[in-house]
Amino acid sequence: MLKFCMFAACIILGAALPKEETHKDRVIDRELSDKEHFENEKHNPEYDHEAFLGEEAQTFDQLPPEESKRRLGLIVDKIDKNTDGFISRDELKDWIRYTQKRYISDDVNRQWKQQNPDDNPTVSWDSYQKMVYGFLNHPSVEPNDTDEEKTYKSMLKRDRRRWAAADNDGDDNLTKEEFSSFLHPEEHEHMRLIVVQETMEDIDKDADGKISVEEYIGDVYRADEGEEEPDWVRSEREQFAIYRDKNGDGFMDEEEVKSWILPDDFDHADAEARHLIYEADQDVDEQLTKEEVLKKFDLFVGSQATDFGEAFMRHDEF
Repeated sequence: MLKFCMFAACIILGAALPKEETHKDRVIDRELSDKEHFENEKHNPEYDHEAFLGEEAQTFDQLPPEESKRRLGLIVDKIDKNTDGFISRDELKDWIRYTQKRYISDDVNRQWKQQNPDDNPTVSWDSYQKMVYGFLNHPSVEPNDTDEEKTYKSMLKRDRRRWAAADNDGDDNLTKEEFSSFLHPEEHEHMRLIVVQETMEDIDKDADGKISVEEYIGDVYRADEGEEEPDWVRSEREQFAIYRDKNGDGFMDEEEVKSWILPDDFDHADAEARHLIYEADQDVDEQLTKEEVLKKFDLFVGSQATDFGEAFMRHDEF
């Protein structure tokens, strides 16, 4: 899942500016795990663990098999929303989507509380601007501004544009749902062109409205003087020439950037749900019982036993 970090959010949380994203991070609707699903034609169970558990996968890696299986049983009960004793493909798909997006709802809830401690129905732009950018004297960029001030003012300008796009009723106040669109535009269909625009601005250093191969490479790699480019960078150059620059003019325009970071729909969650059912469905009825899931618990959550014990376990129950 794509994490387009909002610069202003980093300020709120007192964090440093985000690191440059890799090209893979820029693509929306990417794979459910950074792991390869098959390596040297062999199945990699770690992919399934991260797809099924999301950010909880690492936690389960530290659990003894008995505790891992117990928690998996609790998860199965949650997945079976209609409580008919079976997990359908749709129920499993919904769970996978939930685990992949859980960090987003957590982030929205956290920042909503920061911006709106009284839990009002909406947050105003004026309130947000004062809290996040109140240290700026004026939003315009002055000739004597420091580089840091210019950066923050540029961030303010981008946030203002994104706020307006998220504000469905145009009242300059955001509901919590609209605020979610503002924080994570990549997750909302009506905001995705904003993501394309921001990606163009991030990479197009000379602001000519198109991305050259050098700008594309420069987004993820800075060569030291005299350093030979590694193989993966040469591979990125080939990717640009063959797949990114579709019209062969040596640049990516906005439409080509859109097709890159917003690829044609492929439902990774559905594909993974099909795979997990295929692997665990003993009676081949295209649905799973709790017994079938627990028999294949190593497929879903892993089976690594460790010596970390309870001291390293998370105590929040599913």
